Amino acid sequence: MEDARVDACMGAAVKTAIRSALRRLLHEERGTSLIETAIAAAILLVALTGLMSLGGVATMYTENEGHLGARATEYAQDKMEQLLALAYTDTASNTVVFPAAGTGGTGLTVGGSLTTSAPANGYVDWLANDGSLLGGGTTAPAAWFYQRVWQITTPSTGIKQVSVKTLVRSAVGGAMPPVSTVTALKASQF
Repeated sequence: MEDARVDACMGAAVKTAIRSALRRLLHEERGTSLIETAIAAAILLVALTGLMSLGGVATMYTENEGHLGARATEYAQDKMEQLLALAYTDTASNTVVFPAAGTGGTGLTVGGSLTTSAPANGYVDWLANDGSLLGGGTTAPAAWFYQRVWQITTPSTGIKQVSVKTLVRSAVGGAMPPVSTVTALKASQF
């Protein structure tokens, strides 16, 4: 019984000492100083600067590769589908316009070039920023944003290789503009 009383008295003394120490600590703590606030703000600023540059790089890659690169591939595929829809022997359809006109063009005549800096006439067309067709010719229209060039070759008898390359005029952040190339084979039976 005496042990229980001793424990109860010691428990009360310990509780009183803890309360007293807490009151002293809380009474002495009056807030943060201006120096502490300035140091915390400097650390936060350094961390945010690193995150902002990472955000800029992420935005650049998302726009260039995720948006412009995907669009370039889509427009190259569109031109490829237009060319593959022609008959193997078609050498007159004008594919610089859409839908292709029956005459006035090169059709699937062997020729063209995948060099965007010196496109071959009849094997190049230009698109606006929204993808609308601006026409053909080796002189770029003022409002062009995408350039498509194509080349027709015959790697073997009865087969034509059709290659289409799309170049984007400019990229975000000074990066190299996206380019997309697609290639397909067309057999003489089609």
